[in-house]
Amino acid sequence: MLLRGVLLAVLAPQLGVLAGALDLPAGSCAFEENTCGFDSVFTYLPWILNEEGHYIYVDTSFAKQGEKAVLLSSDLQAEEWSCLRLVYQITSSSRSPSDTSRLNLYVRFEDESFDRLLWSAKEPSDSWLIASLDLQNSSKKFKILIEGVLGQGSTASIALFEIKMTTGYCIECDFEENHLCGFVNRWNPNVNWFVGGGNIRNSPSILPQDHTFKSELGHYMYVDSVYVKHFQEVAQLISPMTTAPMSGCLSFYYQLQQGNDNIFSLYTRDGAGLYEEIWKLGQPGNAAWNLAEVEFSAPYPMEVIFEVAFNGPKGGYVALDDISFSPVHCQNQTELPFSAMEASCNFEEDLCNFYQDKEGPGWTRVKVKPNMYRAGDHTSGIGYYLLANTKFTSQPGYIGRLYGPSLPGNLQYCLRFYYAIYGFLKMSDTLAVYIFEENHVVQEKIWSVLESPRGVWMQAEITFKKPMPTKVVFMSLCKSFWDCGLVALDDITIELGSCSSPERLPPPPGECTFEQDECAFTQERRNRSSWHRRRGETPTSYTGPKGDHTTGVGYYMYIEASHMVYGQKAQLLSWPLRGVTGKHCLTFFYHMYGAGTGLLSVYLKREGESEESLLWRRRGEQSISWLRALIEYSCERQHQVIFEAIRGVSIRSDIAIDDVKFQAGPCAEMEDLTQQSSGYSEDLNEIEF
Repeated sequence: MLLRGVLLAVLAPQLGVLAGALDLPAGSCAFEENTCGFDSVFTYLPWILNEEGHYIYVDTSFAKQGEKAVLLSSDLQAEEWSCLRLVYQITSSSRSPSDTSRLNLYVRFEDESFDRLLWSAKEPSDSWLIASLDLQNSSKKFKILIEGVLGQGSTASIALFEIKMTTGYCIECDFEENHLCGFVNRWNPNVNWFVGGGNIRNSPSILPQDHTFKSELGHYMYVDSVYVKHFQEVAQLISPMTTAPMSGCLSFYYQLQQGNDNIFSLYTRDGAGLYEEIWKLGQPGNAAWNLAEVEFSAPYPMEVIFEVAFNGPKGGYVALDDISFSPVHCQNQTELPFSAMEASCNFEEDLCNFYQDKEGPGWTRVKVKPNMYRAGDHTSGIGYYLLANTKFTSQPGYIGRLYGPSLPGNLQYCLRFYYAIYGFLKMSDTLAVYIFEENHVVQEKIWSVLESPRGVWMQAEITFKKPMPTKVVFMSLCKSFWDCGLVALDDITIELGSCSSPERLPPPPGECTFEQDECAFTQERRNRSSWHRRRGETPTSYTGPKGDHTTGVGYYMYIEASHMVYGQKAQLLSWPLRGVTGKHCLTFFYHMYGAGTGLLSVYLKREGESEESLLWRRRGEQSISWLRALIEYSCERQHQVIFEAIRGVSIRSDIAIDDVKFQAGPCAEMEDLTQQSSGYSEDLNEIEF
């Protein structure tokens, strides 16, 4: 048993031998004689093909720390959901985790000017490792880009043994290949999952045939209790971590000895290590292969764990085969599936699926034009939001309730929303969030305002889970006439999972909120008159934002007018963007408040040209709110986008930007802001170069 477990751990290198004999699908390579259409990008280090085949590598024998090698595939397409498996190894003589080598995998879509980071690894190992990465189905052509960055140490190296792209989901497996689809056994001295079938004939647990081929030569996984020594010995078979959101029906076949003392369960585990049981075997079923179907939802990265707990050495065995996934819900599913879109609302069109008490409207949907005295909505600065305790409804003891749509029970949810408070003397409980069970009998407060900056859109995040179907209720309370003020609410979203999961999917590329740093934006020179990253209010009164747009308490970029002279400019340059055919959409939020506000412009700078082309401009004071800008442009050459701020006539001329986002394709919500702005405005929203 122990020997076979060791063999199982070292079987992965045989994968290349197996795959080399087969016709590999597009996007795959075993690196036996060539690189199968994968080419080194000449501006970086080359990947070296080992003389005896089997792998390619880059190491410090011909390169320095920090240098990188980039491998680029030919054009690929995945019209069906696909799984990309990468067999790799990172070695290093450095013990510092910050100095180790790193292997990154990107997807480059044909119509996007940036690369999407799909996966990254930096852990050194003494053997080959397998990464399993889900590729969502898309009609777009794309390339796979693999980047190896060398770390510190005299023997640092990165090697690729095999790349294989196949149709299907990475959590699916029939256990017929040596890599076991990236599934791993959690080692236990007494009970472990092993491969059964094929030529293995030395275990009393061997089944007559597997489920895949209905043959004694087919393979499956099994766990046997013969060496159990303690009560509740546990064996776990762990799937690869999902790398793309998925929801549907997970099915598998199992077989076990009748009437034996074991517990067969299925769990999910997220990146924070949180377990959740999603299935447990009740009635054992017949002696043949039995089908199990389980509703499975992975909105963020998680593993599936098949667990068997034995109460003694006579617990028998459990066998497992043909794990598969379908994006449609299981036949035994009775509850309606959760829809994040139906549970969210920005109030631009109506109340969506939210509603109020029948006694009368306590929340009013309002819209404010850009001005210097009252903030607009959070979504765009010029749209709609909800306002409670207005002058028409404000009265002592007033309570306004806003009910959300019904949410299925026994699921973990992340609720996010933005709120702003105006005018209250005492802020406690001016806005609270309750959970109501469907019968509206039981209610539980899960959040309330304690203290908040007045007039700033603040983000709130709440994670909750209840066994029964529930509704989220926003409640605004006006305790006495002298305490009454205004409560604003906007951009409510409800998603599955925890708000604070450390292993959430990586943020989309081309986005920058400035929360961690300046992203890949650069400045030609940095001094007191440059763009600065800041949180909270700016130092000068009556100019600049009170908080950022992302959360209300985060960071933004701005110019400090008191450090500049009239007409002085500061430029913030984007990272180089790849030129592609078709349209791009640039969105960002800008803040131009102050009597002496100058000029904010956005330019496009094409590679090889000294002249910059104007895309968008605003002049003078615009609003006390963050306003959204939408710019649509086309450029087929490598280029950069430049944000240029020019100081106005007085120190009340702070200009800020936040939440910059580059997207492929035309802007979905193209708006003409010319009519909305005060002062001079020039919109060049659709420009081709």
